[in-house]
Amino acid sequence: MNRRVVITGMGVVAPNGHGLDTFEQALREGRSGIRFHPRLEELKFACQIGGVIEGFDEVRKSYFDHEKLLSINDNIGYASVSAVDAWRDAGFELAEDDGEVHWNTGAIIGCGIGGMDTIAEKVVPGINEGKVRRLGSRIVEQVMNSGTSARVGGLLGLGGQVTSNSSACSTGTEALIDALWKIRFGLAERMLAGGSEGASPYIWGGFDAMRVIARKYNDSPEEGSRPMSASANGFVPGAGGAVLVLEELETALKRGARIYAEILGGSVNSGGQRNGGSMTAPNPEGVQRCIKEALDNSGIRPAEIDAINGHLTATFADPHEIKNWDAALGRGPEDFPYINSTKSMIGHCLGAAGVIESVAAVLQLHKGFLHPSINCEDVHPEIESYGDKIPHRVMECPDLKVIAKASFGFGDVNSCLIFKKWDE
Repeated sequence: MNRRVVITGMGVVAPNGHGLDTFEQALREGRSGIRFHPRLEELKFACQIGGVIEGFDEVRKSYFDHEKLLSINDNIGYASVSAVDAWRDAGFELAEDDGEVHWNTGAIIGCGIGGMDTIAEKVVPGINEGKVRRLGSRIVEQVMNSGTSARVGGLLGLGGQVTSNSSACSTGTEALIDALWKIRFGLAERMLAGGSEGASPYIWGGFDAMRVIARKYNDSPEEGSRPMSASANGFVPGAGGAVLVLEELETALKRGARIYAEILGGSVNSGGQRNGGSMTAPNPEGVQRCIKEALDNSGIRPAEIDAINGHLTATFADPHEIKNWDAALGRGPEDFPYINSTKSMIGHCLGAAGVIESVAAVLQLHKGFLHPSINCEDVHPEIESYGDKIPHRVMECPDLKVIAKASFGFGDVNSCLIFKKWDE
């Protein structure tokens, strides 16, 4: 439990940019990756906008040969590209397919809904038309829940535990916490952790049916994702992926690795779907306990939190989230930490959300800035007193030292991480 865990590599495929440099610049500029999608209009979706990276087919073709591409759909592709980028960023080279096995390195890379697009577009029509044999031998790889981590494990030759988690919108953050424990307990020297989610009407349709996604901004897509705004109209669905390389500190120092940040600790819990909690809403006590336990596990005081990268989805839950942070930290509007929402620029990337936002949090720590939360100039009246703590344009913050990142998901599940700027 005394092992310290640091981040030595990152890769990201987000709606507003592929790669750390492009993503960081988009964050600084408040650049949205949300666009109108004609296919959603054709299918009569109420919400016809979404966050999807442009030109990804060409990106993955530049990474993988034809043989590998046969089993890489969007969900697996986002994870695979992110993992390769993170691996290289951490200072490692891709080995040949018959090269060495990294026995002390594993992966936990999850997704929320996964291969739904492949099932809907290929499996179901193929079977219904009596063309089972034409599905090919690679179809199972694309639809099994562990398809993301299995593909990454093969690409990098990982010999530790290779698995996928799934906890709705909390998936990506939980993957990082699970990987943290593996290293802390001495079960691995290094772990890749992350999440991904494909872009498809078949993934997004259920949310449209629930009427929880934005439907009033089809003519102005970049204004659609409005966390903490009085005119928020539901979340905007998004897609993408991100992977971080977590490493035991001594191992990282021994090989001279560049360190982005330290993970001080984290916590995962559930509100039990009681006392205000349900399948779609968090139990406030569960959220507050999760935050407090993350602080306790990290060995820091609430006053040491400089900023929060919130879950903040642009639904009715945003004001409740702010109030839960207030209660958990014991810090009211007068001394509340700065808080921003990466979802304002990328939408809600479901199983990938927490980890893409974690990359954003780590970049902000490493580079000393806070990105703006766009589209919330009209702060929700219930949290108007916290308005001064919401950046509306980029803020240079060289003294930024600690950021809390939380995710809350369907099923009343909660996760919270504490990142600290690396200080030799």
